[in-house]
Amino acid sequence: MSEPAKVVAIIAANQALTALLGMVVAGDSRLKVRQFDSELSLIAYMRLAPIDMLVCDFDREGRPAYEMVESIRLNGSLVSQDVPVIALTRTITPPMRHQAISAGIDEVVIKPMSPRHLLQRIQARLRTRSVVGVLGGYRGPDRRNRLATPVPQPVPQRRETDNVIPLFPDRRKPPQPHLDA
Repeated sequence: MSEPAKVVAIIAANQALTALLGMVVAGDSRLKVRQFDSELSLIAYMRLAPIDMLVCDFDREGRPAYEMVESIRLNGSLVSQDVPVIALTRTITPPMRHQAISAGIDEVVIKPMSPRHLLQRIQARLRTRSVVGVLGGYRGPDRRNRLATPVPQPVPQRRETDNVIPLFPDRRKPPQPHLDA
C-alpha cells in the first residue's frame, strides 16, 4: 500500500514564481501542490483541508511572512496549525532572522535559488518534521544537541619580537651613522 501524497502549499511574491515553483515541486509524484495568490485563499483552504508544508515569500505584498505564519500558528480553527514552513527572501537581516524564529518559520531560503534546491529542502523537511506542537513554545529546528562554539578571544597585536619571517625582507643596507671628527 502506498503512502498518501503530501500536500505542499505555495504562496510566493508573484504568480509567475508561484507557478514555476509549483511546477518543479509537482515533479515529485509523492507531492501534491496547492498554489495560492492571496493569504485569504490560503487560510480558507487551511480551514478545510490539511497541508503538510507551507512555502511562503517574505517579498510578497501585504502582510510580512512572519506575521502570516504567526497568525497561522495562533489560529485554532485551522486543520494544519503546526505546519512546517520554508520562507523565501532576497536578503536576511538580523531583525528578520529573529522574527522568523519567533514566528516558527523552520527554514529561510535566499533567492535567487534553483527551484530544484527548494524541492530538495521541502523533501528534507517532510522527512524530519522539526515543528514542535506546543503552542507558545519554540517552533524552529531543535538545537539542543549542537556543539558549543568557542568564545571568541581577542587577537593580540604582533610585536617586533614575534617569530615572524617577513615575506619580502628589507635587503637595503641600514644607514651608517656619521662620525664627525
